[in-house]
Amino acid sequence: MRDVGLWNLQCFSGQKELEDKSEKEGKETKLKWVFGWEVLLCAFLLMLVPIMLPMAKGFKHQSFLVLAVILVVINQSEQLQSSQTHNLLRLKLLLNYPDILSSWNSSTDFCNIEPTSSVTVVCYEESITQLHLIGKKGTPLLSRNFSMDSFVTTLVKLPDLKVLTLVSLGLWGPLPGKIARLASLEILNMTSNFLYGAIPHELSSVTSLQTLILDDNMFSGRIPEWLGSFPLLTVLSLRKNLFNGTLPDSFSNLENLRVLALSHNHFYGEVPDFSSLTNLQELDLEDNAFGPRFPQLGNKLVRLVLGKNRFRSGIPSELSSYYQLQWLDLSFNRLVGPFPPSLLSLPSITYLNVADNKLTGMLFENTSCNVALEFADLSSNLLTGQLPSCLSDSKDRVSLYARNCLATGKGNQHPLSFCRNEALAVGILPQRKKSKPSKVALALGITGGVIGGIVLLGLIFIFVRRLNANKVTKKPTTRLIQEKASTGYASKLLSDARYISQTMKLGALGLPAYRTFSLEELEDATNNFDTTAFMGEGSQGQMYRGKLKDRTFVAIKCLKMKKSHSTQSFMNHVELISKLRYRHLVSSLGHCFECYLDDSSVSRIFLIFEYVPNGTLRSWISEGNARRTLTWAQRISATIGIAKGIQFLHTGIMPGVYSNNLKITDILLDQNLVAKISSYNLPLLAESGGKVGHGTFALPKDPSNSTRVTYEDKVDIYDFGVILLEMIMGRPLKTRKEVQIFTNQLQAILGTDDATRRSITDPAVQNSCSDQSLKTMMEVCGRCMQKDPAERPSVEDVLWNLQFAAQVQDAWRTDSHSSEGSPGSPFPHLRVSFH
Repeated sequence: MRDVGLWNLQCFSGQKELEDKSEKEGKETKLKWVFGWEVLLCAFLLMLVPIMLPMAKGFKHQSFLVLAVILVVINQSEQLQSSQTHNLLRLKLLLNYPDILSSWNSSTDFCNIEPTSSVTVVCYEESITQLHLIGKKGTPLLSRNFSMDSFVTTLVKLPDLKVLTLVSLGLWGPLPGKIARLASLEILNMTSNFLYGAIPHELSSVTSLQTLILDDNMFSGRIPEWLGSFPLLTVLSLRKNLFNGTLPDSFSNLENLRVLALSHNHFYGEVPDFSSLTNLQELDLEDNAFGPRFPQLGNKLVRLVLGKNRFRSGIPSELSSYYQLQWLDLSFNRLVGPFPPSLLSLPSITYLNVADNKLTGMLFENTSCNVALEFADLSSNLLTGQLPSCLSDSKDRVSLYARNCLATGKGNQHPLSFCRNEALAVGILPQRKKSKPSKVALALGITGGVIGGIVLLGLIFIFVRRLNANKVTKKPTTRLIQEKASTGYASKLLSDARYISQTMKLGALGLPAYRTFSLEELEDATNNFDTTAFMGEGSQGQMYRGKLKDRTFVAIKCLKMKKSHSTQSFMNHVELISKLRYRHLVSSLGHCFECYLDDSSVSRIFLIFEYVPNGTLRSWISEGNARRTLTWAQRISATIGIAKGIQFLHTGIMPGVYSNNLKITDILLDQNLVAKISSYNLPLLAESGGKVGHGTFALPKDPSNSTRVTYEDKVDIYDFGVILLEMIMGRPLKTRKEVQIFTNQLQAILGTDDATRRSITDPAVQNSCSDQSLKTMMEVCGRCMQKDPAERPSVEDVLWNLQFAAQVQDAWRTDSHSSEGSPGSPFPHLRVSFH
């Protein structure tokens, strides 16, 4: 039916143009005639001014001539607004007077009408810059008299449009190339209409385009190569159309792209290499025919949807290190090879669907799941073993696993032989069986084993007797428990260690996988803990700088245990430490236990972290080093990084880590000036009397210490406020009194003018920050340091406002480079808000 409708639409479009041509030309000719006389009259009077003024010196009322000219100019400005009104009312007519535009008439002040969910008009200096028209879902086609060409011709008479949203209006026909006359267009959204044909090539000239959304239309043909040439494009969404062919390789050049949604089309072939798209967060290719190889992707993805395609390779191991991934759908493909159980425990995963593939592998009952996981579908694969308890016991989680070969005790599973035969059918070979030993060899082996076991038990008994007899009261000697030790006291540890979360074994952020280090490795890395490798000592232990055999530099923290505990007691702590791998944390690389030989209790724990070479944030802010001072934009970027680090500590791992006693000296900068938090409040460190960190002085305490349990997340917010205060002031704050004085000063000037606020700002950045970004940062700082924890913002609100400050600053810098006398803020009407 839709194809028949298209044929009818094409027939009627020519007829409509003939019917309306004379009426349209008459109105436009009249409008041009009026404008022409106005312009000529204004120009004529302006030319008369220098001639008439000398002649009018003897007259008392020479000012009337100037007044007449001003009135004509004002009249022309009103005529310009009248033109915009005329164009908008013309759009209403062309759209056949929809209900959402019923209030529009010739007296409407379009630049000041109240926005609604259906209609929004935004003006800047009396010119319309944004137009949002959103009809009801399922709106039918406009009448056969509708002309898409006439509609776009009227639209382009609003040349200052930057944002254009035309959703569910019943528009039909090809998209005319003249849409490119909107040269300032940044966002174009024409979702849920009946547009067909190809995307016009003329659109390639609109280089300012940042968002293009054409979902749920009838566009067809191949994606043009030029669509990958937009330098600023961040969102490209073409869902539910009739596109076909392969994707152009130019898509790999869209370095700013964040969302690419091409689902429900007819694409096929290999997906281009997207590993260079470091900003890509959402990739939706569902319901096409892509394949057979799994695409190469960047690790910043939050949402990855590849379901209903023709991928036939295995799931790449790198997918297990996508720490930001929340939504993963690989269902209804032909994927083979082992299913990585670590996908269940990704730190951000909430939705996982790998149903209807040929994935193999054995699951275990104690396989771990991320606490936030809400949906997991493993059904219709070739999985064997036990169903993980985290999928069977949780009432708040939807778990589907039918049509595998799992030992669930239910009738919805295939026999084990089915999965083995199916695995052979898709080319997955089982391990080759070893040849049976002869009966003689088997008997000799059993006899030798029994005799050897008796001798070994005797030697162990004698050894233990002598050891107990020689034990003295002085501190016992120590030895390292190695991962492959064969002694009896380590076997239980090694057994438990096999079930440590997979996050320990995965690489992330370009770092090596978390692992267990040997003491010999650490001694070699630090030249036997030489004084030249010593970095400092705090209440919780000593810090050393080491260089591994692969030339990687690491930071090694040595913690001395005050109480006697076995290595098994620390497995949960190691599990938590292994999750501290994030862009804005000094990430953990591994650990090493050193134990007393007599009772196997832990004497020292070594925690190995990445080495961050550029020193502390304070050294770049308030230590008076002119050669290394952060710009205002870099300071905003650093605060965003710290806030993201706090957010990860609170919500990115389970259980969350709160009350981290954050100090500016515990914020380190890497070679790219990315801020990283190095202070963590870990339960393990209660055994050694402190926290992981490098502080050198006592940070002013949160005045709400008595409520730390109730508002544990707001304690870090207060500490963040202190750091932010020092970054704004550019002065080191080392005592509670100093913090209170400058906090009161900041609170007092928040409501004053821009010049006053700049007067207390670090002189190094006074002239390089926009008024709005500075005000926003100060407001964030003030709210974070409220005495009542309930009044402090959440870390999400802090992040939102910091990112707003960054956008404002970036826009201000762009404007200041492009023109003289730019305003202090490009967004004068936006205000900071906390919820």
